[in-house]
Amino acid sequence: MALFTACGSSRKQDAKIVSNDAPAIDTIPVFVLRADTLKKTVELPGELIPYEQTDLYAKVSGFVRTMHVDIGDRVRKGQTLAIIEAPEVNTQFVQAETAIQAAKAKWTTSKDNYDRLFRASQSPSPGIVAPVDLVSARNQMLADSASYEAVGQQAKAYKEISGYLYITAPFDGVITARKTDPGALVGASTMLLTVQYNRTLRLRVAVPEMYVSAASKGRNIQFSVDAWPEQRFSGVLTRKTETVDPVTRTELWEFEVDNSRHLLKAGVFAYARIGIERNGPSFVIPPSAITTTLERKFVSKVTEGKVNWIDIRQGITTDSGIEIFGNLKSGDTLLVKSTDERKPGSKGYWKVAHTGAGN
Repeated sequence: MALFTACGSSRKQDAKIVSNDAPAIDTIPVFVLRADTLKKTVELPGELIPYEQTDLYAKVSGFVRTMHVDIGDRVRKGQTLAIIEAPEVNTQFVQAETAIQAAKAKWTTSKDNYDRLFRASQSPSPGIVAPVDLVSARNQMLADSASYEAVGQQAKAYKEISGYLYITAPFDGVITARKTDPGALVGASTMLLTVQYNRTLRLRVAVPEMYVSAASKGRNIQFSVDAWPEQRFSGVLTRKTETVDPVTRTELWEFEVDNSRHLLKAGVFAYARIGIERNGPSFVIPPSAITTTLERKFVSKVTEGKVNWIDIRQGITTDSGIEIFGNLKSGDTLLVKSTDERKPGSKGYWKVAHTGAGN
């Protein structure tokens, strides 16, 4: 009886000791935040367009007499591309030239008449020329002079219109479209030809708002096209729109591309590789260290052995992690796997782990 009683008392004491032990503390992996310069290369879609392109229209109504070019033909600035036949335009110009001669003769006569009367009015003998006659002659001369000037301007206009019968190239380039043939009746709004200057091309790339301020300051880029998948082409940054499109949230960048070998074609899509680099240091952490809820986005920071939630904003995503901004500094300790289940103030055994980002 005494032996059994002693054994029972010993088991109760051991059980009491076990029940008074502190609960086990979790081992939680953390990492030390380190500032670094964010660098990344992004591939953005773009489009190649001609450096210059224009559609040539007939400026007067008439019949196409001659078409000197066809698609694919290279032309020079000022070269005659097509001639339109409009006899009434030439007739109007001839009539205007004749009207000029008649108006000039009339003005010359009235001017001579006024000059004679004026000289006579200067004679010492009074009453040779009535003042009313002198005024009338002067007014007639001015009226004839105005008529002569008006007819001259009209003739000039007809001459310019007759020049519209000749369609010329506005710049060096290649004919990419021909919409009519000789003998066709055309009006003032009929398109005849399209001319492109494609020795130099424009590469237009829509850069997302997130990358605008961090894009590399270098002006040269590399890009590729589907037609030459193994070849890399280069372009030089020449201009930006300096505004973000509110619909696409992008800024349009334009690069000039030398196409003297004529390997590239206007209208094709390109894939431009643009370097992204922050002007100053930033923090890049693994995605698992960020917790996103309906109310907030935060990381779990260890301060004095306890967890605190720090609100953040996400930046650029890289291969090594996600850029973040918030009330953080280099040397802070963050949880590798942040979760809203680990509440602020909770404790743990913090073990520094290698994350590949931010340390």
